[in-house]
Amino acid sequence: MPTQDAIVERRGAPGALWFSTLAFTASFAVWTIFSIIGIQIEADLGLTETQFGLLIGTPILTGSLIRLFLGVWTDQYGGRVVFPIVMLAAALATFLLSYAETYPQFLFAALGVGIAGGTFAVGVTYVSKFYGPGQQGTALGIFGAGNVGAAVTKFLAPFVLLAMGWKQWPKSGRRGSPLSPCCSSCSRKTIQTWPRAAPRA
Repeated sequence: MPTQDAIVERRGAPGALWFSTLAFTASFAVWTIFSIIGIQIEADLGLTETQFGLLIGTPILTGSLIRLFLGVWTDQYGGRVVFPIVMLAAALATFLLSYAETYPQFLFAALGVGIAGGTFAVGVTYVSKFYGPGQQGTALGIFGAGNVGAAVTKFLAPFVLLAMGWKQWPKSGRRGSPLSPCCSSCSRKTIQTWPRAAPRA
């Protein structure tokens, strides 16, 4: 028979789950941005297949490796602190990407954009603290649906790029820019509404 702790969600759990899921969706869309704009960059710089593959793989590598540290930091400082910092760092890297001109500069920007992939570890750690074992599977399944952000990039980005050009897209404040959801999620007013996870007894 499940204990009360196993079935009861903590105060603020729904807000933590939905904020995290939306933030993860936006971050995942940014994380995979090079799969779209990389094609134009390859053409502009005349990259070889090896250079192109490295450029596309760099943000994926960064996002995968940084998850270890972000998970630890989320345990120590809380997702309410770590999540906005990670998203702001990814937003800044995406903005600076529009000023890159050379291949090394693009690689450096790709390293920064890859930080967005680390939000998975932050969100899992943050959301888990709000739910008992009896509900964590469902909560984390909902949060994991934020992977749809990759599909959002692949579906919407080509239309936005045709209308604005890829260099203007990251700098734009319009809804089509990946910066918009990131910066909105990290605004002071929004951060104050993020639930603070209480440690489990």
